[in-house]
Amino acid sequence: MSTLEGLKLVQRDEGGVVTAFREDVLRGLAQEQKAIPARWLYDDAGSQLFEDITQLPEYYPTRAETEILKGQSDSFANMIAPGCAVVEFGSGSSVKTPLLLSAIDPAAYVPLDISGDFLRASAKELAGKFPDLPIHPVEADFMGQVQLPSDVAKLPKLGFFPGSTIGNMVARTGVDLLRSMRETLGEGAKLLIGMDLIKDTDVLEAAYDDAAGVTAQFNYNLIRRINRELEGNVDLGALVHEARWNDDYARVEMHLVARRDLDFTVAGTQFSLAKGESIHTENSHKFNRRTSAMMLLAGGWEPQARWLDSKGLFSLILAEARPNRSAP
Repeated sequence: MSTLEGLKLVQRDEGGVVTAFREDVLRGLAQEQKAIPARWLYDDAGSQLFEDITQLPEYYPTRAETEILKGQSDSFANMIAPGCAVVEFGSGSSVKTPLLLSAIDPAAYVPLDISGDFLRASAKELAGKFPDLPIHPVEADFMGQVQLPSDVAKLPKLGFFPGSTIGNMVARTGVDLLRSMRETLGEGAKLLIGMDLIKDTDVLEAAYDDAAGVTAQFNYNLIRRINRELEGNVDLGALVHEARWNDDYARVEMHLVARRDLDFTVAGTQFSLAKGESIHTENSHKFNRRTSAMMLLAGGWEPQARWLDSKGLFSLILAEARPNRSAP
């Protein structure tokens, strides 16, 4: 097996459908407030649409995080020991990941992603830029502990989780993910994680409802995926994309709102939406210094350093999995 073929740890049914996708969709559509975990937005088409989103003028996080990665390369080199295995939770960004890999001296790179084709395409692109770096893609759901390739098991680990993806999760799920990352990487590992910051509501809502409608297509793609993979018959034309700021929870929410009463089936199960009701498809929580530190500490990671871009829009935090303590 070649390095770029990687490990495949995702469970699929006989028809090739990811079993967890079906379970999450059916469970979520049965709730009073219908909701589907944001990770299912990222099939191959969704992953490509998100790459397009990162180039939009309204979407500031990628530019801000890239600025930090470029400007703090010396800091990363000083704080991250050479010879580590960089384990990225999500397929590598064509921009951000090379900046990190160039700043430090890693011994291996392990991208983890549930979208297998996109994962392998990203790994192949990075292999062209870093021909001497061993790359081990792992097709896996990183919401739980992941078995890493044996070639990197004994290397020190640096987790890389850019883009404020942690903000897509409610606090309980985010903490569970951070704990799973700790189990995957091991005590003593480090984690470089992006966390978006609270700012003006107009700036936040525009970032998730761009004028060109790319984010809307990203949201609609979830329904296309449900109809294709789960034998759904959801009328996409009856739904409209909406981004709204929820100040109580410090998050931007994405919804698909019914224009009219709607009946549909998914995987043989009947559902309905009344006019004005929605399917909640994504959260993007925003943080400040205290809430980001609390989230990390609750997940077993102790913050070591924090960097902001020049406009103070975004933060990148380096944390360490230190021994657990239950008292001062």
